[in-house]
Amino acid sequence: MLVKYLKIFIILLLFYTTPLYSKNNYNKKFNSKNLSDYFSAITAYDNKKNKDALKFFNSSKLLINKHDLYLNRYILSLVRAGKIKQSINYLNLNKDKKNTDFFEAYLLLSLESIQNNDFKKANKILKKLDNFEENEIDMLSLIVYETLKSYIYLFKNKKISSKIQDFGDLSSITQAFQSCYLNDKKTISYFLNLVDNKEATYSRYKFFYINYLLSQNKFENINDIVNKIDILNSSLLVYQTNIWVKNNQFKNISDIFSCENENNLLSEFFFIIGNLYSNQNNYEKSNFYLILSNYLNPKFKFNLTLIAENYYNEDNYVESKKILLKFNKNDGIYNWYQIKKRAKIIYQSDGEEESISYIISKFNTIKDPSIRIVYDMANILKNFKKFETAIGYYNEVISKTKKFDISYAELLYRRGSCYERIREYNKSDQDLLKSLEIKPNDAYVLNYLAYSWLERNYKIEVAIEMLERAHKEERNDPYILDSIGWAYYLIGDFIKAEKFLTEAIKLMPDDPIVNDHYGDILWMMDRKIQARYYWKSVLAIEDADEDMKKNINDKLLIGLIKT
Repeated sequence: MLVKYLKIFIILLLFYTTPLYSKNNYNKKFNSKNLSDYFSAITAYDNKKNKDALKFFNSSKLLINKHDLYLNRYILSLVRAGKIKQSINYLNLNKDKKNTDFFEAYLLLSLESIQNNDFKKANKILKKLDNFEENEIDMLSLIVYETLKSYIYLFKNKKISSKIQDFGDLSSITQAFQSCYLNDKKTISYFLNLVDNKEATYSRYKFFYINYLLSQNKFENINDIVNKIDILNSSLLVYQTNIWVKNNQFKNISDIFSCENENNLLSEFFFIIGNLYSNQNNYEKSNFYLILSNYLNPKFKFNLTLIAENYYNEDNYVESKKILLKFNKNDGIYNWYQIKKRAKIIYQSDGEEESISYIISKFNTIKDPSIRIVYDMANILKNFKKFETAIGYYNEVISKTKKFDISYAELLYRRGSCYERIREYNKSDQDLLKSLEIKPNDAYVLNYLAYSWLERNYKIEVAIEMLERAHKEERNDPYILDSIGWAYYLIGDFIKAEKFLTEAIKLMPDDPIVNDHYGDILWMMDRKIQARYYWKSVLAIEDADEDMKKNINDKLLIGLIKT
Protein backbone atom coordinates (compact mmCIF):
# COMPACT_ATOMS: atom_id res chain seq x y z
CA MET A 1 0.00 0.00 0.00
CA LEU A 2 2.87 2.36 0.95
CA VAL A 3 4.51 1.72 -2.43
CA LYS A 4 1.26 2.58 -4.23
CA TYR A 5 0.98 5.96 -2.40
CA LEU A 6 4.64 6.70 -3.02
CA LYS A 7 4.09 6.05 -6.72
CA ILE A 8 1.15 8.46 -6.82
CA PHE A 9 3.16 11.13 -4.97
CA ILE A 10 6.00 10.88 -7.48
CA ILE A 11 3.61 11.20 -10.40
CA LEU A 12 1.97 14.23 -8.74
CA LEU A 13 5.39 15.77 -8.25
CA LEU A 14 6.24 15.23 -11.91
CA PHE A 15 3.04 16.88 -12.98
CA TYR A 16 3.62 19.76 -10.60
CA THR A 17 7.02 20.50 -12.09
CA THR A 18 5.82 20.37 -15.72
CA PRO A 19 3.84 22.90 -17.78
CA LEU A 20 0.78 20.71 -17.42
CA TYR A 21 0.22 21.95 -13.91
CA SER A 22 1.75 25.42 -14.17
CA LYS A 23 -0.19 28.68 -13.81
CA ASN A 24 0.68 29.74 -17.34
CA ASN A 25 -1.00 26.72 -18.88
CA TYR A 26 -3.92 26.50 -16.58
CA ASN A 27 -7.10 25.36 -18.38
CA LYS A 28 -10.42 26.06 -16.75
CA LYS A 29 -11.78 22.75 -18.04
CA PHE A 30 -8.96 21.05 -16.25
CA ASN A 31 -9.43 20.25 -12.61
CA SER A 32 -8.11 17.99 -9.88
CA LYS A 33 -10.68 15.32 -10.74
CA ASN A 34 -8.91 14.76 -14.07
CA LEU A 35 -5.69 14.03 -12.26
CA SER A 36 -7.43 11.89 -9.69
CA ASP A 37 -9.12 9.84 -12.40
CA TYR A 38 -5.84 9.50 -14.28
CA PHE A 39 -4.03 8.21 -11.19
CA SER A 40 -6.88 5.81 -10.57
CA ALA A 41 -6.60 4.65 -14.18
CA ILE A 42 -2.87 4.00 -13.79
CA THR A 43 -3.41 2.05 -10.59
CA ALA A 44 -6.18 -0.04 -12.14
CA TYR A 45 -4.07 -0.53 -15.27
CA ASP A 46 -1.06 -1.76 -13.27
CA ASN A 47 -3.30 -4.06 -11.22
CA LYS A 48 -4.73 -5.53 -14.45
CA LYS A 49 -8.25 -4.27 -13.71
CA ASN A 50 -8.76 -3.12 -17.23
CA LYS A 51 -12.47 -2.34 -17.05
CA ASP A 52 -11.81 0.13 -14.24
CA ALA A 53 -8.74 1.48 -16.01
CA LEU A 54 -10.74 2.31 -19.13
CA LYS A 55 -13.47 3.98 -17.10
CA PHE A 56 -10.97 6.31 -15.45
CA PHE A 57 -9.00 6.91 -18.64
CA ASN A 58 -12.21 7.95 -20.38
CA SER A 59 -12.97 10.33 -17.50
CA SER A 60 -9.60 12.03 -17.78
CA LYS A 61 -9.19 12.30 -21.56
CA LEU A 62 -8.49 16.02 -21.20
CA LEU A 63 -4.93 14.96 -20.38
CA ILE A 64 -4.49 12.93 -23.56
CA ASN A 65 -2.38 15.64 -25.21
CA LYS A 66 -0.75 16.91 -22.05
CA HIS A 67 1.18 13.90 -20.87
CA ASP A 68 3.15 11.65 -23.22
CA LEU A 69 2.53 8.42 -21.32
CA TYR A 70 -1.21 8.93 -21.21
CA LEU A 71 -1.86 7.86 -24.79
CA ASN A 72 0.47 4.85 -24.49
CA ARG A 73 -1.40 3.48 -21.47
CA TYR A 74 -4.79 4.38 -22.91
CA ILE A 75 -4.09 2.62 -26.21
CA LEU A 76 -2.86 -0.54 -24.50
CA SER A 77 -5.89 -0.49 -22.23
CA LEU A 78 -8.19 -0.21 -25.27
CA VAL A 79 -6.41 -3.14 -26.91
CA ARG A 80 -6.75 -5.19 -23.75
CA ALA A 81 -10.50 -4.60 -24.01
CA GLY A 82 -10.48 -5.69 -27.65
CA LYS A 83 -11.29 -2.16 -28.88
CA ILE A 84 -8.73 -2.21 -31.68
CA LYS A 85 -10.47 0.16 -34.08
CA GLN A 86 -11.03 2.69 -31.31
CA SER A 87 -7.35 2.53 -30.34
CA ILE A 88 -6.34 3.13 -33.97
CA ASN A 89 -8.73 6.09 -34.22
CA TYR A 90 -7.13 7.76 -31.20
CA LEU A 91 -3.69 7.15 -32.66
CA ASN A 92 -4.73 8.78 -35.91
CA LEU A 93 -6.01 11.78 -34.03
CA ASN A 94 -2.67 12.14 -32.28
CA LYS A 95 -0.21 10.75 -34.83
CA ASP A 96 1.49 14.11 -35.40
CA LYS A 97 2.26 14.50 -31.74
CA LYS A 98 5.21 13.15 -29.82
CA ASN A 99 3.11 10.95 -27.55
CA THR A 100 2.40 8.45 -30.38
CA ASP A 101 6.09 7.58 -30.56
CA PHE A 102 5.96 4.05 -29.16
CA PHE A 103 6.27 0.61 -30.71
CA GLU A 104 2.65 -0.52 -30.38
CA ALA A 105 1.40 2.72 -31.95
CA TYR A 106 3.39 2.18 -35.15
CA LEU A 107 2.40 -1.47 -35.22
CA LEU A 108 -1.32 -0.67 -35.00
CA LEU A 109 -1.14 2.14 -37.58
CA SER A 110 0.79 -0.13 -39.92
CA LEU A 111 -1.85 -2.84 -39.53
CA GLU A 112 -4.55 -0.33 -40.45
CA SER A 113 -2.74 0.47 -43.69
CA ILE A 114 -2.29 -3.22 -44.49
CA GLN A 115 -6.01 -3.75 -44.06
CA ASN A 116 -6.61 -0.83 -46.45
CA ASN A 117 -4.21 -2.48 -48.95
CA ASP A 118 -1.99 0.59 -48.70
CA PHE A 119 1.23 -1.39 -48.35
CA LYS A 120 3.46 1.55 -49.22
CA LYS A 121 2.03 3.55 -46.31
CA ALA A 122 2.23 0.52 -44.00
CA ASN A 123 5.92 0.16 -44.74
CA LYS A 124 6.54 3.88 -44.32
CA ILE A 125 4.92 3.83 -40.85
CA LEU A 126 6.86 0.75 -39.83
CA LYS A 127 10.14 2.27 -41.04
CA LYS A 128 9.83 4.88 -38.28
CA LEU A 129 10.90 2.14 -35.88
CA ASP A 130 14.36 2.34 -37.44
CA ASN A 131 14.89 5.41 -35.26
CA PHE A 132 14.42 3.39 -32.07
CA GLU A 133 17.49 2.61 -30.01
CA GLU A 134 18.32 -1.07 -29.40
CA ASN A 135 17.49 -0.76 -25.70
CA GLU A 136 14.04 0.68 -26.47
CA ILE A 137 12.57 -2.56 -27.82
CA ASP A 138 13.09 -6.18 -26.84
CA MET A 139 14.24 -9.00 -29.12
CA LEU A 140 10.75 -10.28 -29.90
CA SER A 141 9.62 -6.79 -30.87
CA LEU A 142 12.57 -6.63 -33.26
CA ILE A 143 11.46 -9.96 -34.74
CA VAL A 144 7.91 -8.61 -35.12
CA TYR A 145 9.29 -5.54 -36.90
CA GLU A 146 11.48 -7.45 -39.33
CA THR A 147 8.96 -10.21 -40.05
CA LEU A 148 6.08 -7.79 -40.53
CA LYS A 149 8.20 -5.91 -43.09
CA SER A 150 8.64 -9.18 -44.98
CA TYR A 151 4.87 -9.75 -44.96
CA ILE A 152 4.23 -6.22 -46.28
CA TYR A 153 6.72 -6.90 -49.09
CA LEU A 154 4.95 -10.20 -49.81
CA PHE A 155 1.50 -8.64 -49.99
CA LYS A 156 2.69 -5.73 -52.15
CA ASN A 157 4.92 -7.60 -54.61
CA LYS A 158 3.40 -11.09 -54.54
CA LYS A 159 6.81 -12.60 -53.96
CA ILE A 160 8.98 -13.48 -50.98
CA SER A 161 11.61 -10.95 -49.98
CA SER A 162 15.22 -12.01 -50.36
CA LYS A 163 16.21 -9.87 -47.37
CA ILE A 164 14.42 -11.88 -44.66
CA GLN A 165 16.55 -12.18 -41.54
CA ASP A 166 17.10 -15.64 -40.08
CA PHE A 167 15.20 -16.06 -36.82
CA GLY A 168 15.61 -19.82 -36.59
CA ASP A 169 12.44 -21.86 -36.21
CA LEU A 170 10.24 -18.79 -36.59
CA SER A 171 11.73 -18.14 -40.01
CA SER A 172 10.90 -21.72 -41.05
CA ILE A 173 7.29 -21.13 -40.02
CA THR A 174 7.16 -17.78 -41.84
CA GLN A 175 8.65 -19.38 -44.92
CA ALA A 176 5.92 -22.05 -44.97
CA PHE A 177 3.07 -19.55 -44.62
CA GLN A 178 4.44 -17.08 -47.16
CA SER A 179 4.96 -19.89 -49.64
CA CYS A 180 1.41 -21.04 -48.94
CA TYR A 181 0.13 -17.51 -49.66
CA LEU A 182 1.71 -17.67 -53.11
CA ASN A 183 0.68 -21.31 -53.60
CA ASP A 184 4.31 -21.98 -54.37
CA LYS A 185 5.35 -25.49 -55.37
CA LYS A 186 7.63 -25.61 -52.31
CA THR A 187 4.72 -25.16 -49.88
CA ILE A 188 4.26 -28.88 -49.18
CA SER A 189 7.95 -29.44 -48.47
CA TYR A 190 8.01 -26.44 -46.12
CA PHE A 191 5.02 -27.73 -44.15
CA LEU A 192 6.47 -31.25 -44.08
CA ASN A 193 9.68 -29.79 -42.68
CA LEU A 194 7.58 -28.43 -39.79
CA VAL A 195 5.29 -31.36 -39.02
CA ASP A 196 8.05 -33.99 -39.36
CA ASN A 197 10.57 -32.07 -37.28
CA LYS A 198 12.06 -34.40 -34.64
CA GLU A 199 13.77 -31.65 -32.64
CA ALA A 200 10.76 -29.40 -32.02
CA THR A 201 7.03 -29.76 -31.50
CA TYR A 202 5.15 -28.31 -34.43
CA SER A 203 2.02 -30.43 -34.18
CA ARG A 204 -0.11 -27.27 -34.48
CA TYR A 205 0.99 -26.92 -38.07
CA LYS A 206 -0.67 -30.17 -39.03
CA PHE A 207 -3.88 -28.12 -39.10
CA PHE A 208 -2.42 -25.57 -41.51
CA TYR A 209 -0.86 -28.27 -43.67
CA ILE A 210 -4.20 -30.08 -43.89
CA ASN A 211 -5.87 -26.74 -44.58
CA TYR A 212 -3.54 -26.17 -47.53
CA LEU A 213 -3.93 -29.73 -48.87
CA LEU A 214 -7.68 -29.29 -48.67
CA SER A 215 -7.45 -26.17 -50.85
CA GLN A 216 -5.53 -28.29 -53.37
CA ASN A 217 -7.97 -31.26 -53.16
CA LYS A 218 -5.16 -33.58 -52.06
CA PHE A 219 -7.35 -35.82 -49.89
CA GLU A 220 -4.99 -38.81 -49.91
CA ASN A 221 -2.25 -36.72 -48.34
CA ILE A 222 -4.72 -35.53 -45.69
CA ASN A 223 -5.59 -39.09 -44.71
CA ASP A 224 -1.89 -39.96 -44.38
CA ILE A 225 -1.46 -37.18 -41.80
CA VAL A 226 -4.65 -37.96 -39.88
CA ASN A 227 -3.77 -41.65 -39.58
CA LYS A 228 -0.55 -40.74 -37.77
CA ILE A 229 -2.19 -38.44 -35.19
CA ASP A 230 -2.02 -39.52 -31.55
CA ILE A 231 -5.61 -38.58 -30.70
CA LEU A 232 -5.08 -39.00 -26.94
CA ASN A 233 -2.10 -36.68 -26.64
CA SER A 234 -2.32 -34.32 -29.59
CA SER A 235 -2.97 -30.60 -29.22
CA LEU A 236 -6.60 -29.49 -29.08
CA LEU A 237 -6.40 -27.96 -32.55
CA VAL A 238 -4.97 -31.09 -34.13
CA TYR A 239 -7.48 -33.31 -32.33
CA GLN A 240 -10.38 -31.13 -33.49
CA THR A 241 -8.98 -31.22 -37.03
CA ASN A 242 -8.83 -35.01 -36.85
CA ILE A 243 -12.53 -35.13 -35.88
CA TRP A 244 -13.48 -32.80 -38.73
CA VAL A 245 -11.59 -34.89 -41.28
CA LYS A 246 -13.03 -38.17 -39.99
CA ASN A 247 -16.55 -36.68 -40.24
CA ASN A 248 -15.89 -35.08 -43.65
CA GLN A 249 -16.52 -31.63 -42.13
CA PHE A 250 -13.96 -29.96 -44.38
CA LYS A 251 -15.83 -26.66 -44.46
CA ASN A 252 -15.10 -26.22 -40.74
CA ILE A 253 -11.40 -26.28 -41.59
CA SER A 254 -11.52 -23.91 -44.56
CA ASP A 255 -13.90 -21.48 -42.84
CA ILE A 256 -11.49 -20.49 -40.07
CA PHE A 257 -8.28 -20.05 -42.05
CA SER A 258 -7.00 -19.40 -45.54
CA CYS A 259 -3.41 -18.89 -46.68
CA GLU A 260 -4.70 -16.49 -49.32
CA ASN A 261 -6.09 -14.12 -46.70
CA GLU A 262 -3.60 -11.48 -45.49
CA ASN A 263 -5.42 -10.97 -42.20
CA ASN A 264 -5.38 -14.72 -41.52
CA LEU A 265 -1.64 -14.91 -42.12
CA LEU A 266 -0.88 -12.01 -39.82
CA SER A 267 -3.27 -13.41 -37.23
CA GLU A 268 -1.30 -16.64 -37.07
CA PHE A 269 1.99 -14.74 -36.95
CA PHE A 270 0.77 -12.68 -33.98
CA PHE A 271 -0.45 -15.85 -32.28
CA ILE A 272 3.07 -17.26 -32.54
CA ILE A 273 4.53 -14.09 -31.03
CA GLY A 274 1.90 -14.18 -28.27
CA ASN A 275 2.85 -17.77 -27.54
CA LEU A 276 6.54 -16.88 -27.33
CA TYR A 277 5.84 -14.07 -24.87
CA SER A 278 3.65 -16.41 -22.84
CA ASN A 279 6.54 -18.89 -22.64
CA GLN A 280 8.59 -16.04 -21.17
CA ASN A 281 5.81 -15.41 -18.59
CA ASN A 282 5.28 -11.96 -20.12
CA TYR A 283 1.52 -12.33 -20.16
CA GLU A 284 0.75 -8.67 -20.78
CA LYS A 285 2.64 -8.55 -24.07
CA SER A 286 1.40 -12.02 -24.92
CA ASN A 287 -2.22 -10.93 -24.60
CA PHE A 288 -1.56 -7.81 -26.67
CA TYR A 289 -0.59 -9.96 -29.66
CA LEU A 290 -3.22 -12.59 -29.01
CA ILE A 291 -5.97 -9.96 -28.96
CA LEU A 292 -4.63 -8.56 -32.24
CA SER A 293 -4.62 -12.11 -33.60
CA ASN A 294 -8.28 -12.54 -32.67
CA TYR A 295 -9.12 -9.13 -34.18
CA LEU A 296 -7.54 -10.10 -37.50
CA ASN A 297 -9.21 -13.51 -37.61
CA PRO A 298 -12.12 -13.75 -35.16
CA LYS A 299 -13.32 -17.00 -36.75
CA PHE A 300 -10.24 -18.74 -35.33
CA LYS A 301 -11.55 -18.38 -31.80
CA PHE A 302 -9.66 -21.46 -30.63
CA ASN A 303 -6.64 -19.15 -30.24
CA LEU A 304 -8.49 -17.57 -27.31
CA THR A 305 -7.51 -20.53 -25.14
CA LEU A 306 -4.03 -19.08 -24.73
CA ILE A 307 -5.46 -15.81 -23.43
CA ALA A 308 -7.49 -17.81 -20.92
CA GLU A 309 -4.30 -19.64 -19.90
CA ASN A 310 -2.41 -16.37 -19.52
CA TYR A 311 -5.05 -14.91 -17.22
CA TYR A 312 -5.13 -18.15 -15.26
CA ASN A 313 -1.35 -18.10 -14.81
CA GLU A 314 -1.66 -14.53 -13.49
CA ASP A 315 -4.30 -15.72 -10.98
CA ASN A 316 -6.77 -13.47 -12.79
CA TYR A 317 -9.59 -15.99 -12.69
CA VAL A 318 -12.34 -13.46 -13.41
CA GLU A 319 -10.88 -12.57 -16.81
CA SER A 320 -9.99 -16.19 -17.52
CA LYS A 321 -13.62 -17.22 -16.99
CA LYS A 322 -14.80 -14.42 -19.30
CA ILE A 323 -12.74 -15.94 -22.10
CA LEU A 324 -13.93 -19.45 -21.30
CA LEU A 325 -17.54 -18.33 -21.69
CA LYS A 326 -16.87 -17.85 -25.41
CA PHE A 327 -16.75 -21.64 -25.85
CA ASN A 328 -19.93 -23.72 -25.94
CA LYS A 329 -21.21 -27.22 -26.73
CA ASN A 330 -20.78 -26.64 -30.45
CA ASP A 331 -17.03 -26.17 -30.07
CA GLY A 332 -16.17 -29.84 -29.66
CA ILE A 333 -13.06 -30.55 -27.63
CA TYR A 334 -12.74 -26.84 -26.81
CA ASN A 335 -15.95 -26.99 -24.81
CA TRP A 336 -14.38 -29.78 -22.78
CA TYR A 337 -11.26 -27.64 -22.43
CA GLN A 338 -13.25 -24.83 -20.85
CA ILE A 339 -14.89 -27.29 -18.44
CA LYS A 340 -11.46 -28.56 -17.33
CA LYS A 341 -10.11 -25.04 -16.92
CA ARG A 342 -13.14 -23.93 -14.90
CA ALA A 343 -12.60 -26.98 -12.68
CA LYS A 344 -9.04 -25.76 -12.05
CA ILE A 345 -10.33 -22.31 -11.15
CA ILE A 346 -12.84 -23.88 -8.73
CA TYR A 347 -9.98 -25.85 -7.21
CA GLN A 348 -8.10 -22.62 -6.51
CA SER A 349 -11.08 -20.98 -4.80
CA ASP A 350 -13.11 -23.83 -3.28
CA GLY A 351 -10.75 -26.79 -3.00
CA GLU A 352 -10.36 -30.30 -4.34
CA GLU A 353 -13.75 -31.84 -3.60
CA GLU A 354 -15.71 -28.97 -5.21
CA SER A 355 -13.47 -29.15 -8.25
CA ILE A 356 -13.92 -32.92 -8.63
CA SER A 357 -17.66 -32.64 -8.09
CA TYR A 358 -17.93 -29.96 -10.79
CA ILE A 359 -16.02 -31.82 -13.48
CA ILE A 360 -17.76 -35.13 -12.81
CA SER A 361 -21.17 -33.43 -13.01
CA LYS A 362 -20.22 -31.80 -16.33
CA PHE A 363 -18.75 -35.04 -17.66
CA ASN A 364 -22.00 -36.85 -16.87
CA THR A 365 -23.96 -34.38 -19.02
CA ILE A 366 -21.91 -35.22 -22.11
CA LYS A 367 -23.77 -37.66 -24.34
CA ASP A 368 -21.44 -40.37 -25.63
CA PRO A 369 -18.13 -38.70 -24.62
CA SER A 370 -15.24 -39.28 -26.98
CA ILE A 371 -12.33 -41.51 -26.04
CA ARG A 372 -10.20 -38.37 -25.61
CA ILE A 373 -12.58 -36.95 -23.00
CA VAL A 374 -12.73 -40.27 -21.11
CA TYR A 375 -8.93 -40.37 -21.17
CA ASP A 376 -8.78 -36.84 -19.77
CA MET A 377 -11.14 -37.84 -16.95
CA ALA A 378 -8.90 -40.77 -16.08
CA ASN A 379 -5.84 -38.50 -15.92
CA ILE A 380 -7.66 -35.87 -13.86
CA LEU A 381 -8.83 -38.43 -11.31
CA LYS A 382 -5.35 -39.97 -11.19
CA ASN A 383 -3.90 -36.53 -10.41
CA PHE A 384 -6.46 -36.14 -7.63
CA LYS A 385 -5.32 -39.56 -6.29
CA LYS A 386 -8.71 -41.14 -7.01
CA PHE A 387 -6.89 -44.17 -8.35
CA GLU A 388 -9.65 -46.77 -8.26
CA THR A 389 -12.08 -44.52 -10.14
CA ALA A 390 -9.35 -43.55 -12.60
CA ILE A 391 -8.70 -47.24 -13.34
CA GLY A 392 -12.33 -47.63 -14.43
CA TYR A 393 -11.91 -44.87 -17.01
CA TYR A 394 -8.55 -46.23 -18.19
CA ASN A 395 -10.21 -49.63 -18.65
CA GLU A 396 -12.79 -48.02 -20.95
CA VAL A 397 -10.13 -46.26 -23.02
CA ILE A 398 -7.92 -49.38 -23.27
CA SER A 399 -10.88 -51.50 -24.38
CA LYS A 400 -11.41 -49.09 -27.30
CA THR A 401 -7.72 -48.80 -28.23
CA LYS A 402 -5.97 -51.17 -30.61
CA LYS A 403 -2.87 -52.87 -29.22
CA PHE A 404 -0.70 -51.49 -31.99
CA ASP A 405 -2.02 -47.97 -31.47
CA ILE A 406 0.55 -45.27 -30.77
CA SER A 407 -0.96 -44.61 -27.32
CA TYR A 408 -1.40 -48.19 -26.09
CA ALA A 409 1.89 -48.42 -24.19
CA GLU A 410 1.27 -45.14 -22.39
CA LEU A 411 -2.25 -46.23 -21.40
CA LEU A 412 -0.86 -49.39 -19.80
CA TYR A 413 1.75 -47.29 -18.00
CA ARG A 414 -0.87 -44.93 -16.60
CA ARG A 415 -3.21 -47.68 -15.47
CA GLY A 416 -0.31 -49.70 -14.08
CA SER A 417 0.85 -46.75 -11.98
CA CYS A 418 -2.68 -46.49 -10.54
CA TYR A 419 -2.66 -50.17 -9.59
CA GLU A 420 0.72 -49.66 -7.94
CA ARG A 421 -0.63 -46.79 -5.81
CA ILE A 422 -3.46 -48.97 -4.44
CA ARG A 423 -0.97 -51.82 -3.84
CA GLU A 424 -2.36 -54.19 -6.47
CA TYR A 425 1.17 -55.08 -7.45
CA ASN A 426 0.44 -58.09 -9.68
CA LYS A 427 -1.82 -56.05 -11.92
CA SER A 428 0.61 -53.14 -11.81
CA ASP A 429 3.59 -55.26 -12.82
CA GLN A 430 1.56 -56.89 -15.58
CA ASP A 431 0.61 -53.52 -17.12
CA LEU A 432 4.06 -52.00 -16.80
CA LEU A 433 5.83 -55.05 -18.24
CA LYS A 434 3.38 -55.11 -21.18
CA SER A 435 4.09 -51.44 -21.74
CA LEU A 436 7.81 -52.20 -21.88
CA GLU A 437 7.20 -55.00 -24.39
CA ILE A 438 5.82 -52.35 -26.74
CA LYS A 439 8.38 -49.64 -25.89
CA PRO A 440 11.34 -51.44 -24.24
CA ASN A 441 13.45 -48.31 -23.83
CA ASP A 442 10.83 -46.03 -22.31
CA ALA A 443 12.91 -44.44 -19.56
CA TYR A 444 9.95 -43.34 -17.45
CA VAL A 445 8.24 -46.73 -17.41
CA LEU A 446 11.56 -48.41 -16.63
CA ASN A 447 12.09 -45.98 -13.77
CA TYR A 448 8.58 -46.36 -12.37
CA LEU A 449 8.60 -50.16 -12.38
CA ALA A 450 12.15 -50.41 -11.04
CA TYR A 451 11.49 -47.98 -8.19
CA SER A 452 8.31 -49.88 -7.33
CA TRP A 453 10.40 -53.04 -7.03
CA LEU A 454 12.99 -51.24 -4.90
CA GLU A 455 10.29 -50.16 -2.45
CA ARG A 456 9.09 -53.76 -2.23
CA ASN A 457 12.65 -55.14 -1.97
CA TYR A 458 11.81 -57.18 -5.04
CA LYS A 459 14.24 -58.17 -7.82
CA ILE A 460 16.76 -55.50 -6.79
CA GLU A 461 19.41 -56.56 -9.31
CA VAL A 462 16.92 -56.56 -12.18
CA ALA A 463 15.62 -53.18 -10.99
CA ILE A 464 19.17 -51.77 -11.10
CA GLU A 465 19.61 -53.08 -14.65
CA MET A 466 16.36 -51.37 -15.70
CA LEU A 467 17.47 -48.13 -14.05
CA GLU A 468 20.80 -48.25 -15.88
CA ARG A 469 18.84 -48.52 -19.15
CA ALA A 470 16.60 -45.63 -18.10
CA HIS A 471 19.62 -43.52 -17.20
CA LYS A 472 21.20 -44.25 -20.58
CA GLU A 473 18.06 -42.88 -22.28
CA GLU A 474 17.61 -39.85 -19.99
CA ARG A 475 20.95 -38.79 -18.52
CA ASN A 476 19.74 -35.68 -16.73
CA ASP A 477 16.36 -36.71 -15.42
CA PRO A 478 16.43 -36.03 -11.64
CA TYR A 479 13.86 -38.72 -10.80
CA ILE A 480 15.87 -41.40 -12.59
CA LEU A 481 19.07 -40.17 -10.94
CA ASP A 482 17.35 -40.40 -7.55
CA SER A 483 16.05 -43.90 -8.26
CA ILE A 484 19.37 -45.31 -9.41
CA GLY A 485 21.19 -43.67 -6.52
CA TRP A 486 18.71 -45.18 -4.08
CA ALA A 487 19.11 -48.58 -5.71
CA TYR A 488 22.85 -48.53 -5.07
CA TYR A 489 22.17 -47.40 -1.51
CA LEU A 490 20.02 -50.48 -0.96
CA ILE A 491 22.82 -52.83 -2.02
CA GLY A 492 25.35 -50.92 0.10
CA ASP A 493 27.30 -49.23 -2.70
CA PHE A 494 27.26 -45.80 -1.04
CA ILE A 495 29.95 -44.28 -3.28
CA LYS A 496 27.90 -44.88 -6.42
CA ALA A 497 24.74 -43.90 -4.57
CA GLU A 498 26.24 -40.57 -3.50
CA LYS A 499 27.41 -39.87 -7.06
CA PHE A 500 23.89 -40.12 -8.51
CA LEU A 501 22.15 -38.35 -5.62
CA THR A 502 24.57 -35.44 -5.88
CA GLU A 503 23.38 -34.91 -9.45
CA ALA A 504 19.74 -35.35 -8.46
CA ILE A 505 19.93 -32.79 -5.64
CA LYS A 506 21.46 -30.22 -8.03
CA LEU A 507 18.52 -30.62 -10.39
CA MET A 508 15.79 -30.90 -7.71
CA PRO A 509 17.03 -29.12 -4.57
CA ASP A 510 13.48 -28.70 -3.20
CA ASP A 511 12.28 -32.26 -3.59
CA PRO A 512 11.63 -33.88 -0.17
CA ILE A 513 12.35 -37.47 -1.27
CA VAL A 514 15.65 -36.56 -2.91
CA ASN A 515 16.77 -34.66 0.19
CA ASP A 516 15.71 -37.56 2.42
CA HIS A 517 17.57 -40.10 0.30
CA TYR A 518 20.68 -37.94 0.12
CA GLY A 519 20.65 -37.52 3.88
CA ASP A 520 20.45 -41.30 4.38
CA ILE A 521 23.38 -41.90 2.04
CA LEU A 522 25.53 -39.24 3.70
CA TRP A 523 24.76 -40.71 7.14
CA MET A 524 25.88 -44.15 6.04
CA MET A 525 29.10 -42.58 4.75
CA ASP A 526 29.68 -41.07 8.24
CA ARG A 527 29.04 -37.53 6.98
CA LYS A 528 26.49 -36.99 9.73
CA ILE A 529 26.50 -33.20 9.93
CA GLN A 530 25.72 -32.99 6.19
CA ALA A 531 23.10 -35.73 6.55
CA ARG A 532 21.26 -33.78 9.25
CA TYR A 533 21.38 -30.68 7.06
CA TYR A 534 19.52 -32.43 4.24
CA TRP A 535 17.08 -34.11 6.61
CA LYS A 536 16.26 -30.74 8.15
CA SER A 537 15.72 -29.35 4.65
CA VAL A 538 12.83 -31.80 4.23
CA LEU A 539 10.96 -30.24 7.17
CA ALA A 540 10.97 -26.87 5.40
CA ILE A 541 9.61 -28.24 2.11
CA GLU A 542 5.89 -27.72 1.63
CA ASP A 543 5.39 -30.91 -0.42
CA ALA A 544 6.68 -33.17 2.32
CA ASP A 545 3.80 -35.15 3.86
CA GLU A 546 3.32 -35.60 7.59
CA ASP A 547 4.49 -39.23 7.66
CA MET A 548 7.75 -38.24 5.99
CA LYS A 549 8.26 -35.36 8.44
CA LYS A 550 7.66 -37.71 11.39
CA ASN A 551 10.23 -40.13 9.97
CA ILE A 552 12.69 -37.25 9.51
CA ASN A 553 12.24 -36.10 13.11
CA ASP A 554 12.94 -39.66 14.28
CA LYS A 555 16.14 -39.76 12.23
CA LEU A 556 17.24 -36.40 13.59
CA LEU A 557 16.90 -37.83 17.09
CA ILE A 558 18.49 -41.26 16.70
CA GLY A 559 20.04 -41.28 13.21
CA LEU A 560 20.21 -44.45 11.12
CA ILE A 561 21.38 -47.84 12.31
CA LYS A 562 23.85 -49.53 10.00
CA THR A 563 22.95 -53.10 9.21
